[in-house]
Amino acid sequence: MKLFNTLTKQKEEFVIRDGKVRMYVCGPTVYNYFHIGNARCFVVFDMLRRYLEYRGNEVTFVQNFTDVDDKLIRAAKENNTTVPEIAEKYIKEYFTDARGLGVKDATIHPRATENIDKIIEIIEKLIENGHAYVSGNDVYFDSQSDGEYGKLSHHNLDELEAGARIDVNETKKHPFDFALWKGKKEEGEISWVSPWGEGRPGWHIECSAMVNKYLGTDIDIHGGGVDLVFPHHENEIAQSECATGCTLARFWLHNGHINVDNKKMSKSAGNFFLVRDASGKFGYKAVRFFLLSSHYRSPINYSDDILTQASAAVDRLNNCLNNIEFASKNASGELSDREKESIVLLNAKQASFIEAMDDDLNTADAIGFLFEMTRDINITIANGASADYIDAVNSIYVPLCELLGFGKDKEDEDTAYIEEMIQKRTEAKKAKNYAEADAIRNKLREEGIILEDTPQGVKWKRA
Repeated sequence: MKLFNTLTKQKEEFVIRDGKVRMYVCGPTVYNYFHIGNARCFVVFDMLRRYLEYRGNEVTFVQNFTDVDDKLIRAAKENNTTVPEIAEKYIKEYFTDARGLGVKDATIHPRATENIDKIIEIIEKLIENGHAYVSGNDVYFDSQSDGEYGKLSHHNLDELEAGARIDVNETKKHPFDFALWKGKKEEGEISWVSPWGEGRPGWHIECSAMVNKYLGTDIDIHGGGVDLVFPHHENEIAQSECATGCTLARFWLHNGHINVDNKKMSKSAGNFFLVRDASGKFGYKAVRFFLLSSHYRSPINYSDDILTQASAAVDRLNNCLNNIEFASKNASGELSDREKESIVLLNAKQASFIEAMDDDLNTADAIGFLFEMTRDINITIANGASADYIDAVNSIYVPLCELLGFGKDKEDEDTAYIEEMIQKRTEAKKAKNYAEADAIRNKLREEGIILEDTPQGVKWKRA
């Protein structure tokens, strides 16, 4: 498998050590619902994790929650509540939307506030070895002390300073020095006791602490959105490697922006769309499909038309899965020549799917191969199928749908009621009581169940 490493600016062979992968991805700052741009990061790295597991690897996946930050402090003031209450609310809301998108829970979801001791430990180490300094009740990382600062974004300090707009801050030695610890500014502000006075951690240091605590050093993959390359991930590398003397991560992966009218989507620009709203209109799976339908490093454009197309694509996959399930109920006979040809095609497309995913997680091409399989399966089972063919489809096609997060939903409902209503309608038609049969069909339609009469019997699906 090859992955594009931001650190080296090229695709590299991703060598998996002992069948285990340690992976850290920056999670949300939990002061609000997350938007489609945030969701792209969560879905892309969920996809990478799923694929690594599909290929037989054990993945330890850590995704943090930033639960103390200027944004949370402002939100708490605006809502006349506390930072922990704001954080707890939006962590719950994160899981509602993330699980709706098919994003698996991380192996570990640590919070910044649960790791204050580790944060202080790393800051003390940086001060001790000359890479950080105290200024009042604040502590800053000394960017000039790190000869490799800028290696992720591929700029040196002079280049960065020339191209940046940095607020003047007399408490810092250099414009690119960044806060490791922020002293308490006012009474009532959330804070912790430290050797430098009451305060709270800076944003960058929390991830270094959590990577080190839960995954150690020299982890396999560190990921996030491309907007995190500088300064967040640049600063994370600097403080981590200066504190430990070890490589932080072998591979750095970053997903591209989502644009609206060719401008980057962001909360600060006000042109963002919440996942909660988009999923209410188009469904969570349509949102996931949209996010995976382009290569993860490419920018993609958001629009209602594109989400409508994504919803239709998900429907095609669902219909095929329903057709497979329906065909399996009456599967019989030996493999036909058409089915044998189809199995050859399915195996070839599965190989192409894997080849695409091995090429820097190319989900766009992989989805294309999945739809070629979808079309062939629908044609093959149109007039019934053998049990052997259904077994082949269930072992090749269905797992790929599930891998991408588009598997058939496990219905919580008791389907016995639907089957009972279908049987009553069938009996009404046999008795030529067409009014009763139509009434049953209409009742089910009102309940969101669509019936389809086929030569093999009555199929149903959700509207």
